[in-house]
Amino acid sequence: MKKIIFAVTIIFLVSGCSQNTSTFDLPENQDVSSERLDRIDSYLNKAIKDNQIPGAVALIRRNNKIIYNKAFGYSDVENKIKYSTDDIFRIASMTKAVTSLAVLMLWEEGGFNLDDPIEKYIPEFKNLKILTNFNDTDSTYLSKPAKNKISIRHLLTHTSGIGYGVIDGDARFKAMYKKHGIVDLFTTDSINIKSNVKKLAQLPLHHEPGEEFTYGESLSLIHI
Repeated sequence: MKKIIFAVTIIFLVSGCSQNTSTFDLPENQDVSSERLDRIDSYLNKAIKDNQIPGAVALIRRNNKIIYNKAFGYSDVENKIKYSTDDIFRIASMTKAVTSLAVLMLWEEGGFNLDDPIEKYIPEFKNLKILTNFNDTDSTYLSKPAKNKISIRHLLTHTSGIGYGVIDGDARFKAMYKKHGIVDLFTTDSINIKSNVKKLAQLPLHHEPGEEFTYGESLSLIHI
């Protein structure tokens, strides 16, 4: 068995069974353009060249037929160990991928605009604030009004400024989220996403919406 690899970009467009039960087929036989699939090669090769990622493995399956499966770059850059298409990955946060796909399907049907402010759907996010000062002793803080509004596009791209509490890279937000009872990741407590998100709306953001990337609970808002 291949070793488990932790840092990688993976592209999955799948349906049905696992890869082991799928067979390979030409893209055109499954109504997919080979020319457009070649853009994935260009995109990932450029990302590797620009040092955005060390490597990637991409697989696309349609109608239980694998029509694209390639490996790029290195799983171990220092030792020049290349990725292979049968490498095993540890992946998490897959609800984000499913949620994003569902959102884009609704957008394609004309249900909303990507640049709609989320306060249109969750009024609690009307008066956004940005963190300015933080007191380590009691987790109190100061903030200033945000100039921008959070849009659905910001939620999908993790540029809303919303943090991630338990795994946040900023200790201040870890402390704030804990103090105010924001539930991250998983819990055995009886909670619901709606009440959690409404509490989240009262806390300050990392930065102005749309100006930076901060991996966080953005997609939790879309769940409700």
